[in-house]
Amino acid sequence: MSLASPRSLFFLAFLACVAMMGGALYLEHVVGLEPCPLCIVQRLCVIGFGVFCLLAALHNPGRGGRRAYSVLTFVASGAGAAAAIRQIWLQNTPPDPMASCMPTNFDYMLQALPFQKFVAWVLHGTADCAEVSWTLFGMSLPEWCLLAFIGMLIFSAYQFFRRA
Repeated sequence: MSLASPRSLFFLAFLACVAMMGGALYLEHVVGLEPCPLCIVQRLCVIGFGVFCLLAALHNPGRGGRRAYSVLTFVASGAGAAAAIRQIWLQNTPPDPMASCMPTNFDYMLQALPFQKFVAWVLHGTADCAEVSWTLFGMSLPEWCLLAFIGMLIFSAYQFFRRA
């Protein structure tokens, strides 16, 4: 029994990222859910993972190149998992009164704040990040994203360690 080629697996992972982003855009533009700063970070990580997978599928590298792409996808999915874990933690802790004083608009924060303060505030989370506004089968959107990022991490490790 032959395994699927690394190229086809990278392409399938890219298509999964396209589907995830399609779902996120549907929830934003059709359902009306506004993404918080941590949600945007998770989206950027999904996009990064997808871009690296697409590049790997188009490039069809040898073993060393496949490992390099696997490391890049692992970093992107690890960062997304960290953001999802932070948001899940915020959703399961008592509300912080200072979080409501922080700006919630991602574009405004990017333009108005110095870069270091912007990164610190985005990673700290806002009051919007702690709000659970949508669930599916009892799980919030960050919990679903964490499951997806865990799958991406497993995929990256598999592509790194496979022999074919």
